[in-house]
Order: sequence, then structure tokens, then C-alpha cells
Amino acid sequence: METKEFRQAAHQLVDWMADYMENTERYDVKPSIRPGAIKNQLPASAPIEGEDFQKLFSDIKSIILPGMTHWQHPQFFAYFPTGASGPSILAEMLSSTLGAQCMIWLTSPAAEELEERMMEWLRDMLGLPSSFTGVIQDSSSTATLVALLTAREKKSNYQINKNGFINNRFRVYASAQAHSSVDKDVRIAGFGIDNLIKIQVDENFAMIPEALHAAIEGDVQHGFIPLCVVSTMGTTSSTAIDPIADIAKICFQYKCWHHIDASYAGTALLLPEMRWMSKGVELCDSFVVNPH
Repeated sequence: METKEFRQAAHQLVDWMADYMENTERYDVKPSIRPGAIKNQLPASAPIEGEDFQKLFSDIKSIILPGMTHWQHPQFFAYFPTGASGPSILAEMLSSTLGAQCMIWLTSPAAEELEERMMEWLRDMLGLPSSFTGVIQDSSSTATLVALLTAREKKSNYQINKNGFINNRFRVYASAQAHSSVDKDVRIAGFGIDNLIKIQVDENFAMIPEALHAAIEGDVQHGFIPLCVVSTMGTTSSTAIDPIADIAKICFQYKCWHHIDASYAGTALLLPEMRWMSKGVELCDSFVVNPH
């Protein structure tokens, strides 16, 4: 695509994007189609040559759009709204144009330092301890996996990375209402799903500290090693808030890594009156929040 053609197509696309943002409510929230309806309209094999932008754009409007669920629709009440906004879309355009590869400082110094500073801003905005540092992950699921792997290596003095699991006795604990990503991450990290202990919740669906303490104490007596507790600030299933401070005391007692999954409700900490949720956060080892 020549620059002139790119410029014309980009202007056309931005106009369509702005119209979509202004008129999202005109679409059906969810398409009334059967599985395979979109795929059956697409060629069985990739084209030998590229197609004109106008043809591609026409296909997007006639084939793709009718199969989309519109998460930004004012009548979309499932899950949560997506992280799309005018400023974020513009940022995506700019980022895509630069095409930066941000593996280390040397590959994109400005990107690395911007991320570092922005994470400091976010930390302070949420009222987190000034000693906290952070990085951007691709999802909170990955962030929890990183926390579990870090806890695993710290507890094993980095021997699992070197030698692999020899005799896994590690236990991970989470509320019965915790996000399914915890189950997934326990599998990926090699602990085995049988070593994820789901802790009973109260009438508000929050983890019961006494039940956590009893589970850990029982495991210790049977030769297991308490590795990590994942507490949740706003479960996806019920928006429950686990008692962070009480859980932190138990983790300290058993030298257990404490990871806080604040993906769902963590942004509420922007409001000082909501910081009762994070009482005891200064005692945790890792913390994840979805800023969008």
C-alpha cells in the first residue's frame, strides 16, 4: 500500500470509527446467528494476492459486523465493558504506527521509561505503598501466573527452574469464588490442580480467614508446603472482597506468598473512600489490577 492510498483509507476508516462510536446503540447487542455462519462466508483458503482496501472494508461491514457482539453498546449488561475509548483508540493507532519492540530498555528506551513512570502514577493514584514497582502484563491471568512462578522459585531457592519438580508438595490457596485463571495458572506452573485448595466463603462470598488458617495448618501437619494465597478484590462471579488484612497476617505466619487479584475492583481504589478494600495491602507480595 502506497502512502497516498494509506492516507485515504485511514481517513475513511477513522470517519467510520467515529460514526460507530456515536451510533453503537443502532446495532443489535448480540448477533442472531448460528455457529459457523461467519466462517462459511469466508474463503476456504487464503487469497494468492492481496485485495483492494475498499473490497476488504466492504467485507468487514457485510460479513464481520453482523457477527459481532457490541461490548460498548449501552444495553450490554454481561461481564463488563471493554477498554475502548477515543483516547485509547488513538493511542493504539500511534503505537501501531511506531511498531516498537519493547523487550528491554535498549530496544525502545522511551517506551520502557514511559511504562515505568506511568506505573508509578498508577501506584500513587490507587494509594498503594511507594515501595511498589510494576510492569504491564498482557492480562491479569498472566500476572497471576508470574506471581505463582515467582513464589515457586523464591520458595525453592530457584531450584525448580534449574532442576524441575522433584517432589512437589507445594499448596496454593484461593477463595471458592476466585477467577478460573487461578486454576489455569496452577496447572501451567506445574503444581497440579489437586494442590489448589479452594477456601470456603461467607454469606458475602468473601474468603473466610479461619477456614484458610485451618486448611494451611492441616496441610502443614501432613507435610505439605504452603506456597501462595491468592486473595481477590472484586471476584468476577460476585464482586466479593476478600479480607486482605486478615489473610495477610496468616500468610506472614506461614511465610506464604500473598498475591492480590484486584483485576475487577482495584480501580475503585482511585476513590479514597473505597480504600477500606485494600487495608493490609502493604503486606502483600504482588498485586494485579486492570486499569481499564
